[in-house]
Amino acid sequence: MNDISMQDRYGTLAGPTVLVIKRLLPGPIERAWSYLMDSDLRSRWLASGEITPEVGTSFELTWRNDSLTDGPGSPRPEGFGAEHSLACRVLAIDPPRRLAFTWGTSAEVVFDLKEQGNQVLFTITHSGVAERAMLLMVSAGWHAHLDTLLAASTGSPRPDFWTEWTRLKAEYDRRLPT
Repeated sequence: MNDISMQDRYGTLAGPTVLVIKRLLPGPIERAWSYLMDSDLRSRWLASGEITPEVGTSFELTWRNDSLTDGPGSPRPEGFGAEHSLACRVLAIDPPRRLAFTWGTSAEVVFDLKEQGNQVLFTITHSGVAERAMLLMVSAGWHAHLDTLLAASTGSPRPDFWTEWTRLKAEYDRRLPT
C-alpha cells in the first residue's frame, strides 16, 4: 500500500531550479534499486540504457514513452518524437541507496532510496532546470514516470502515460510559481 497522500505525490521546489518528488514503493530496497539500475526493468517505467555503476562513466538513456502504457494509449503531444535519447555521466553511486548523474549538459538527477518498514522511499531530486517551461515538462514527466514505476512494481495496470503527462503538466502549471 502506498501511503503517501495525494498532496505529497506532487513534486515540490527545493529551490528555483530544484524539483523534489517522492514515492513509496514495495520493498525490499534491493528490488527498488533493480528498477533503477536494470535497463530492462527501467525501460518499463522510464528509459532504457546500460549504466555502469562507477563514478565518471558515461551512458545514454533512451525514452520510448509510447510503450509505457498498457493498452492502446493516447497520441503523444505535439513536439515529442517516438524516441528520445540523452547523454549522462555517473556522478555518485552508493548501491542500493543513491545514484546521481548528469542530465545532459546543464542539469543533474539524484535518486535516493531509503527503507521504511517493508517499503522504500524513492526520492528524485532534479536540479538545474532554469526555464519554467522545461520545469513544467520535467515535473509532469517525473510524476508520470513515478506513477508508472509504482504500477509496474506492484503489478497494477500502468496508466496512459501521455494522458497523465498532459494532465499533470497543466496541474504543475497551476502549482509551481511563475
